[in-house]
Amino acid sequence: MSKKSIYDTLNQKKPGVLALFDPDRMAIDQVGEITEYVSARGVAGILVGSSILISPHLDTFIAEVKNHTKKPVILFPGGSHQVSANADAIFFLSLLSGRNAEYLVGEQVKAVFLVKEYGLDVIPVGYILIESGHCTAVEYMSNTRSIPRLKPEIAMAHALTGEYFGMKYIYLEAGSGAEQAVPIEVVKKVKETISIPLIVGGGIRSAETAQGLIKAGADYIVLGSIIERSKEQFEVIMKGAG
Repeated sequence: MSKKSIYDTLNQKKPGVLALFDPDRMAIDQVGEITEYVSARGVAGILVGSSILISPHLDTFIAEVKNHTKKPVILFPGGSHQVSANADAIFFLSLLSGRNAEYLVGEQVKAVFLVKEYGLDVIPVGYILIESGHCTAVEYMSNTRSIPRLKPEIAMAHALTGEYFGMKYIYLEAGSGAEQAVPIEVVKKVKETISIPLIVGGGIRSAETAQGLIKAGADYIVLGSIIERSKEQFEVIMKGAG
């Protein structure tokens, strides 16, 4: 599957849902069943990654996902150690909201030759953390501060910077386990500012929240723990996203 076909496939699904699988939280013997479940309900693609990655089985995990879906399987790495030849593509993230050079460019430099060697399709993504109510794993691990949730103009400026850098997507992230999702007003203002697709993830626990984010301008929302926690809510979200 080429980069163009993955990008085109995702864009054809707008607005859509991306499933996020964390190898540290999902048992390998559950991967096939959950992959088939989300694929049958119309997710646009499956992201695989973790803020830490304790599991030593990333390659096996991704291969198992690939064995049970025809959807694009995209790496969503928390660092340079989260690169696998078994994926279709990689979200080549730059943490634009932080001022830690390791996550702006350092981890990326460490990973580039593996990415090239594996022939992964590279999708540049401007990654922006939004305050969610408490310190999330991604904030702690990246040693960066998130953008205040009541300062949409700061998020707008960072998002437009990402577009001018040549990013294919802007990703607004509240973080795994976030108390609150990205505010509707922030999503709306960022969407009005940029001309590239917008992804929103973190803290999405209800169909109402998901539908509000899509209505505000999110081209894709990312769902993780809700897939296992509440299949009823997940299926309502999928219907609303369609």
